[in-house]
Amino acid sequence: MPENDVANIMIEQPVPIRKQVYEHLRDRILNHSILPNSRLVEAQIAKQIGISRTPVREALHLLEKDGFLESIPRVGYIVKKLALDELDEIFEIRLVIEKLVCTRAIEKIDDTSIRQLEKNISQTEAALANNTPHLFLKIDEEFHDILVRSAGSKLLFDLCQQLRRLMLRYRAASIKMAPSVTRALEGHKQIVQYLKQKDAVGLQAELIEHLNFSKEDIRKQATALLE
Repeated sequence: MPENDVANIMIEQPVPIRKQVYEHLRDRILNHSILPNSRLVEAQIAKQIGISRTPVREALHLLEKDGFLESIPRVGYIVKKLALDELDEIFEIRLVIEKLVCTRAIEKIDDTSIRQLEKNISQTEAALANNTPHLFLKIDEEFHDILVRSAGSKLLFDLCQQLRRLMLRYRAASIKMAPSVTRALEGHKQIVQYLKQKDAVGLQAELIEHLNFSKEDIRKQATALLE
């Protein structure tokens, strides 16, 4: 093999079993195949899948950390119910953190990140044009990832990632609706515009409006699920 071909070899790392179990259970909770208050038994899940209990235990622990499960002594894990007070608290914390993100991003963001944000907006427009607003969940995550990374703080990035995971159950329903995506898209466009103009006041105001709209929209859908 020629030496210069060595750099072109890519070895894909296998997905850890605990992550596969985590994603399988998470997706079933999100699509309501597993309902709130359902009990998840480590040994039972391991037997059904045909694996050892260790990766199942690790997956259940991660699901608890990300707000999907609750650990109850002598009972085990149960699927948490949606709670509006938890949602409100998440948004309060998110507002404080993302204000700091925007303060740092407006000073540090470069042309490459701006182009990435604009490309992301184009992807959202395509999702709406193709009548696939459900794809926006991933696109929206990528938009905020680019924004947070541009702030240049790993700690802020990790905090935002954790909050996003905690919000996932609440967002899954509302984000599939085209009107919600359209309004979020307009917010994203304004955020990019203020970043380009280095307008810190406008950016802060748009961020507050963007998050407040998201909160009320998600809260409305969460309330419907609780009824």
